[in-house]
Amino acid sequence: MNLEDHVGDVIRKSRLMRGVSATTVANAAGWTEAELAAVEDVGRIARRPNFPALAEIVGLSIPKLEGMANGWLPAEKDLTAWRELRWLSTSGEGMTVHAYLVWDEVTREAALFDTGWDAAPAFKVIEENQLQLKHLFITHTHHDHIAALTTVREKFPKILTHTDAQSAPPQHKNRRNDCIHLGSLRITNRDTPGHAEDGVTYLVGNWPDDAPHVAIVGDAIFASSMGGAPQHGNLAKQKVRDQILSLPPDTLICPGHGPLTTVGEEKEHNPFF
Repeated sequence: MNLEDHVGDVIRKSRLMRGVSATTVANAAGWTEAELAAVEDVGRIARRPNFPALAEIVGLSIPKLEGMANGWLPAEKDLTAWRELRWLSTSGEGMTVHAYLVWDEVTREAALFDTGWDAAPAFKVIEENQLQLKHLFITHTHHDHIAALTTVREKFPKILTHTDAQSAPPQHKNRRNDCIHLGSLRITNRDTPGHAEDGVTYLVGNWPDDAPHVAIVGDAIFASSMGGAPQHGNLAKQKVRDQILSLPPDTLICPGHGPLTTVGEEKEHNPFF
């Protein structure tokens, strides 16, 4: 799977987070404004820029940005270590979004993380594996991530919803010390606002055979990028550093868009960090 963001997306997002004009960035890179606009639009670099000057002015890592421009991708993930994890992708309105389903192998209790555009793939897995869907965890309330919320609630009216949305009823709001048990699995939460005011990361641990933790991050971070946060860039980056990149390197990162990655890969390759 290709990255969610190309190198031009990363430059544009970081430029907007820092409030730097296109003219200033183009001059630093040694590009014309038209060349910068083309890079930000499609990610194709026709003429090599002054990478050190470009990266410095937009606040990105020089070697990581060059690595991305040279085609870096995270290693393809073998999910057999997490037998009770499913990665569900649905498309709508010109974009693909991921939801995730996890369950306990003994009790068959299940939790859905976001809904994506269409809940049908989740319903199919639930039926095929004879699961009991107990919980719905929402990473943030942007439309593409919760488009099928009503459908899920209609099919499972007793489902327990968990969110950081300020408008949610108190019984549905995450508390930072919450630990939800799903059979032997344990689900905790970490606040990761910035891209979204109600952004939250869910950490699933205590997997069979000591498989690494799984961090379901919404749009807080992507492979080699992160969700746009033009108004709250510093907050978004600090929360990712503190709440996600502080986890063990083998922690599996499950983002809302793009390929799966790990904490170790993002620390080594993500230009924002």
